[in-house]
Amino acid sequence: MEVDSDANSRFLDGTRSFVGWFRAIPGATFHNNIAVEDLRGQNAGRGIIATADIEPDTILFTIPRDAIVCAATSALQSQIPQIFNLDHDDADEDGDEDEHRSTSQDSWTLLILVMMYEYLQGDASRWRPYLDVLPTTFDTPMFWSPAELSELQASALVAKVGKEEADLMIKSKILAVIRAHEHVFFPAGSHRMRDEQLFELAHRMGSAIMAYAFDLEKDDENGDAEEDDEWVEDREGKTMLGMVPMADILNADAEFNAHINHSENALTAVALRPIRAGEEILNYYGPLSTGELLRRYGYVTPKHSRYDVVELPWGLVENELKERVTAGKSVDAPEWDAVKRITESDEEFDESFVLERSSDDPDSTGKLGADAIFDGLPDELGEQCKRYLKAVKKVTNAAVAAQALSDRDTRKELCLQSVLGALQSRERQYPTSLEDDEQLIHAGEVVGRQRMAVWVRRGEKQLLREAQLWIGRELDEMRSKRTRAHEDDAPAAKRRRC
Repeated sequence: MEVDSDANSRFLDGTRSFVGWFRAIPGATFHNNIAVEDLRGQNAGRGIIATADIEPDTILFTIPRDAIVCAATSALQSQIPQIFNLDHDDADEDGDEDEHRSTSQDSWTLLILVMMYEYLQGDASRWRPYLDVLPTTFDTPMFWSPAELSELQASALVAKVGKEEADLMIKSKILAVIRAHEHVFFPAGSHRMRDEQLFELAHRMGSAIMAYAFDLEKDDENGDAEEDDEWVEDREGKTMLGMVPMADILNADAEFNAHINHSENALTAVALRPIRAGEEILNYYGPLSTGELLRRYGYVTPKHSRYDVVELPWGLVENELKERVTAGKSVDAPEWDAVKRITESDEEFDESFVLERSSDDPDSTGKLGADAIFDGLPDELGEQCKRYLKAVKKVTNAAVAAQALSDRDTRKELCLQSVLGALQSRERQYPTSLEDDEQLIHAGEVVGRQRMAVWVRRGEKQLLREAQLWIGRELDEMRSKRTRAHEDDAPAAKRRRC
């Protein structure tokens, strides 16, 4: 592969400038046994590597809170303070709540504005060396082409990309503010960007925030530090978010060796276990599925597959139940419409159900334990099946529904059979099979975004297969139990003849 020597030099110069800037921050620390390294050969951008053995509980680096990029530390707040009030009512006195929500700011959009403001200040921003090492391109699905998105096939991730919603947010909450305060955002004599350039910059900064932003207030209000000291997304709340230089350089995996601790005046990265020379220092983004890891951060790792999930639409289960409860009986369309209305009018109704494995949390050193296993369907799915059967009985008086409601085992078997059929239908929604995808991965026939898409859809298909196997075992056990009960009820002489 041809190497762009100028781009490589700029990359290395940016790293040196950033590390030098970070070390010069009053109150910041950077351990002598770590270094920021070029990991582009591993498709990981920059990362932090141990240059010598590191003992547990070693402070790897410290950053004072006043060096974090946020609304409280940027000069933008003093320039246009009126937009930084997050304690507004949900609607103004005229009561136009929808319009108010579409234009009012939240912690997410304010941080985008702060990041864009600091970027536009150029050398006048005290965070210039940090801003220079933030990614300029992203592999999150937000930036994929339609052809690339199609590689996700039937994954629910496709519907969660949200580019149209992001464009609307940028237009109403970001672009409108910048155009109304151009004298603030663009320094005197500087070039004023066109709308399309501002859109591109807003998407870039929003993606950086999606990947790296911290909730800066959580420890003040929540004592559960272990639960809260993680990267977070804050899309609706009023919590202050911030970008934390050096913490963003840490890559992350489901198994990790470092942790970010919060204190009143600083954030510190601490080693959780012995880290050997040459080992990468890894943070933890939480128990995210492969799809969610890709959506937020733009990469996938094999270790996160233990947290994979797949969505099962209720409509697939409903179709299977409908076929089984009629037992050849003709039911008119208006009756089925009535069943559907009754079922969906329940306040507990769910349009889809998330299937996932049971998995222990990483231990205190960041290590994973036993394998994750699929060991059951969501309780809510069973309850919804029961409510559906009640609606069928009420409207059609179908005998199968009545019998299932009167006998728990009969109902369980009917629901399991229906869910099994729904899982098979869900798997058929993917154009390629699990075996096809595994062959693509093992043969190394896919790279880049296509490879990540294959990882996502393969993980979902694997989970669908595991769920089907689990239901198969449950049904076998029910049949065996029924057979044993029948044998126990038979006369003793008959049992001896058998």
